[in-house]
Amino acid sequence: MPFAKSAICAAILTLGVLPATVSSLSARETVAVVQTINGTASWYGGKFHGRRTANGETYNMHALTAAHPSLPFGTQVVVTNQNNGRTVVVRINDRGPFTGGRIIDLSHKAANQIGMINSGTARVTLEVLGGV
Repeated sequence: MPFAKSAICAAILTLGVLPATVSSLSARETVAVVQTINGTASWYGGKFHGRRTANGETYNMHALTAAHPSLPFGTQVVVTNQNNGRTVVVRINDRGPFTGGRIIDLSHKAANQIGMINSGTARVTLEVLGGV
């Protein structure tokens, strides 16, 4: 179930009703947006599928993960496509993107969920989630 605002996400988590996109977070965990970032997202897929990520995991283009230059591994981020309002929650498990001007590199599955596969890039808002 996509959601437009992180406040809704926090309320849903607090009530223990988990949409599929945030199922990895505990129903008892309360989260808050600790940082908001606007910029351009890209995605990566088949060429990297099966390779090792920066945190040592095997990259799975079918998982809801992303690469970010500096956010700690394991950080949950709500990514909203500014063109269509679609959102996805991803977990940071890699470093990148390494192309100037981009702020996050989404897995193929995450990019598909927010409708940016064909365009390759999209203007997005990142809402970095943290426990409170």
